Amino acid sequence: MAQAQAPVRSLVLWFPDWPITALLRETAGPKVAAGVGVSVVASAAVPAAAPAAEGVRALAPPIALVANNMIVACSPAARAEGVRRGQRRRDAQARCPQLRIVAADPARDHRVFAPAVSVVEERAPGVQIIRPGVCALRARGVARYYGGETEAAIELIQVLAAHGIEGVRAGIADGPFTAEQAARRGVLGQLHAQVAVVPAGEAPAFLAPLPVAVLADAGFSAAPELIELLTRLGVHSLGDFARLDAERVHERFGDRGIRLHDLAAGHDSRAIDPRTPPPELQREVAFEPPLEIAEQVAFGMRIAAEAFITRLGVEQLVCTELRVELTAERGERSERVWLHPASFDAGAVVDRVRWQLSEAQGQGVLRSGIAHVRIEPAAVAEASTQRPAIFGGGPEEKVHHALSRVQAMLGHRGVLTPAIGGGRWLAERQVLVPWGDRAVLAKERGRPWPGMLPDPLPTTVFPEPYEVEVHSGSGGPVAVDERGGLTAVPMTLIEGGRRLAIEAWAGPWPVIERGWDALRSRHAQRFQFVDAEQVAWLFIWEADEWRAEARYD
Repeated sequence: MAQAQAPVRSLVLWFPDWPITALLRETAGPKVAAGVGVSVVASAAVPAAAPAAEGVRALAPPIALVANNMIVACSPAARAEGVRRGQRRRDAQARCPQLRIVAADPARDHRVFAPAVSVVEERAPGVQIIRPGVCALRARGVARYYGGETEAAIELIQVLAAHGIEGVRAGIADGPFTAEQAARRGVLGQLHAQVAVVPAGEAPAFLAPLPVAVLADAGFSAAPELIELLTRLGVHSLGDFARLDAERVHERFGDRGIRLHDLAAGHDSRAIDPRTPPPELQREVAFEPPLEIAEQVAFGMRIAAEAFITRLGVEQLVCTELRVELTAERGERSERVWLHPASFDAGAVVDRVRWQLSEAQGQGVLRSGIAHVRIEPAAVAEASTQRPAIFGGGPEEKVHHALSRVQAMLGHRGVLTPAIGGGRWLAERQVLVPWGDRAVLAKERGRPWPGMLPDPLPTTVFPEPYEVEVHSGSGGPVAVDERGGLTAVPMTLIEGGRRLAIEAWAGPWPVIERGWDALRSRHAQRFQFVDAEQVAWLFIWEADEWRAEARYD
């Protein structure tokens, strides 16, 4: 086996309970969420915001994030009630009945973590994101700049605290794995409680008493299986694992096993791989004093919208999905992702801000003046894919420009396009979507709808089913009995005053809705008929009468 490289002196920043913090920062805003859900340790070096953070955290309700019915993260208030990671949801709720359950969202964790990393990069470039809530950088450069490893860590913790991110802990050691463990557990005898420094060459001694379960933090897919096997074999600490012969470990566990063996021995040869900071594409506008009229806010966004589109153009990008965040004076927030059939220009950005504000004010979501507006691209595309053709656009592009201009004059719902949604009845499956918005109805269509008509669907759906008659060969009316069967063979139908012979028929297909609600329950039967003119009909039998719901043209 090749000789492993010497560990790189690393500085790791650990944001405790980051999924909880990300949830609170996104839903309540940075000012409200500062310090909530993180574990703050008082320090002589960073004393400023700890009391405030403790007060906010004491008022926060117990929260737990759930994935696959298992707790993946919880707030300090939830832990105080006995909630732990890895618990089943029902066990956690049994321990803490007032527990607030929220679905885990890895995309949210990444999205909210990116601005925090940008704050670190302003003071110390070369940051690698290990996972949301953990980032690393080489300690040598920042230690020289700030006069020492501890001083560099304190500087980064303070600048994060100034941006409302409290309780961050730092670990400095040989290799990012050891540095992360130091940040999570601290080192006895350290003067600064939020900064843990493992002296050079002492990583094996620091790691030796730690349980082998911490290898799961290394991010290797095989770690859980290896940890379980080591525990069964009586290997409970990293020191015990490190003392095993490397050749035997490689024979039994392969390359991944020897990689974890090196970590346990303090030989973390991973290099820090700094990320390339993404371009600053978002724009923010603060209004002082806050504005209440949508037109005033839209006018104030014109320059920011122009700068937003210009910056995208410099990067050879266009925005196809736009996220708009509105924050009111009293803390109310409205966030929405807007879609566009092609790409946004400055005028379209301003329109979306105005439409969102008008809708939020009309629905009572924003009840005070607008103090802050943030726009950022939720999705971008290469500008080359959106360039007009050399000889002009075709009919589709002309239609797009015409409808976009009409929508700009009439508002977001001024131009609607039809789409197919979910439901049992054909009329309710017809959904009108604002022009430019994609019909995000796949989930709605995919829900179980017992009694829903399968494909192929009728081409003509009547807005309101109208009354028709079905007769037997003797001329008497045909009805449906309690078992769903016809009382006689249907031979003739009367529709719109026309009498047509029935050549074929099929059914019934029952549709039962809200059987538990006596006022809103529906019980009907569907039938298909083909008349002598080879026209297929979809009839429903409900409340002792026949009605035509649709026609297969």
